[in-house]
Amino acid sequence: MKPRLSIRWLAGLSLLLMAGISFAAAKKEEQPNIIYIMADDLGYGDLGCYGQQKIQTPNIDKLANEGMRFTQFYAGAPVCAPSRCVLMTGKHTGHGRVRGNSGKTNPMPQTIRTEDVTVAEVLKEAGYATGLIGKWGLSEENSIGHPNKKGFDYFFGYLNQHHAHNYYPEFLIRNESRVYLENIVPGEGDYGRGWASVKKQYSHDLMAEDTLTWLDEHKDKPFFLYLAFTLPHANNEGTRGTGNGQEVPEYGLYKNTDWTEPNKGQAAMITRLDRDVGRIMEKLKRLGLDKKTIVFFTSDNGNHKEGGNDPEFFDANGPLLGMKRDLYEGGIRVPFIVRWPGKIKRGTTSDHIGYFGDLMATLADLSGGKAPSGLDSISFLPSLLGKDKEQQQHDYLYWEFYEQGGKTAVRSGNWKAIRLGFGDKVPVELYDLSKDLAEENNIADKHPDVVAKMKELLAKAHVDSPDWPVPAPKPPGGNKKKTK
Repeated sequence: MKPRLSIRWLAGLSLLLMAGISFAAAKKEEQPNIIYIMADDLGYGDLGCYGQQKIQTPNIDKLANEGMRFTQFYAGAPVCAPSRCVLMTGKHTGHGRVRGNSGKTNPMPQTIRTEDVTVAEVLKEAGYATGLIGKWGLSEENSIGHPNKKGFDYFFGYLNQHHAHNYYPEFLIRNESRVYLENIVPGEGDYGRGWASVKKQYSHDLMAEDTLTWLDEHKDKPFFLYLAFTLPHANNEGTRGTGNGQEVPEYGLYKNTDWTEPNKGQAAMITRLDRDVGRIMEKLKRLGLDKKTIVFFTSDNGNHKEGGNDPEFFDANGPLLGMKRDLYEGGIRVPFIVRWPGKIKRGTTSDHIGYFGDLMATLADLSGGKAPSGLDSISFLPSLLGKDKEQQQHDYLYWEFYEQGGKTAVRSGNWKAIRLGFGDKVPVELYDLSKDLAEENNIADKHPDVVAKMKELLAKAHVDSPDWPVPAPKPPGGNKKKTK
């Protein structure tokens, strides 16, 4: 005879099941909205909250005052495409898909592939609406790497960096279709790049307005919005044509300064970006999403001197050496700010050592999603929540770069090693960043044991790629150290 289940036991089981369902529902409701704002070529010292004295950035500074400011956070690479690939896939440039800007005649090495899992795909699987507004940099039109095929429900902006040079392009792209604008760009070719002869619609302003509309349309469920704005990148074609590639509708606060025109433009671009960060934050408050949304702000790499602006005038890299295209700190250490009311303590500073590749694990933690295996990604959520004792650390961070004869670098603890080239025959420079943030004193000859360890890490981190053959070694003295 089978034992009978008592009514009391069944009632208890029912309550447990209902509690489990309620807990799961509550957990679903706790998923924060995520906004990741990334500037283009904004230096470590370009913001007031990182020491800037001449350019006004009150809204981004407020973001830092209301959240956490990181002092040792790194981009994925010193230029656009590989840095964005690291951000999206959680793999460093030693074995990631995209390791450099490959150029308009050879787009495939700069194209993300079907098998490369992105942050957006992980969040979409976790139930998030996903949007990208700005510069993707990892595919062309009708490509396997298009953002709509890599986890983004919505895309508006530029697909490749050549197109993104032009702030007054003939067209932008919404999802998989061109949106033609009122600008006229003579002889622009397929990329829509160049220097417009008729300038009516400024791309950044269009993307900022689109951002506010997207937020209105997605306020009722968890969302991930990646805002890869192009300010303050220069229009390189404009630089060659006029000497001033800082393409901006107006100089605003800087109109009546005695600065050069490119310097006025550089400052105006950054302040315009700051204005729209403020508009986004106001929109979140009006929609009642302020406390439900975690907002990140950063830059894709270090500052630039393109467009005719003078980074020395602004001290754009602050205390660091180098800029865009360098693996010295000024090329890869970036401003990084995170705000999450009620979760992140206001006005805090973190010296946690992290990089773009950590976004994958962190957002998987935040969303309840599952990141793929085989990554170079550690969640920094404990640091955000003030639980520093629980924060896992990287054994090392690694970068490689394929322009200017090639460069490689590794950081382990406070030690930083740089090679101006690839391979054992290239000398290693060694710096102790805890004592020499500006990387002025190469102490490799004083620490042969550390150099040996760093050489092992440099060799371990690099995996050959058919898309990215290692550059031929430069002759001795052919790839000299940059000065600040």
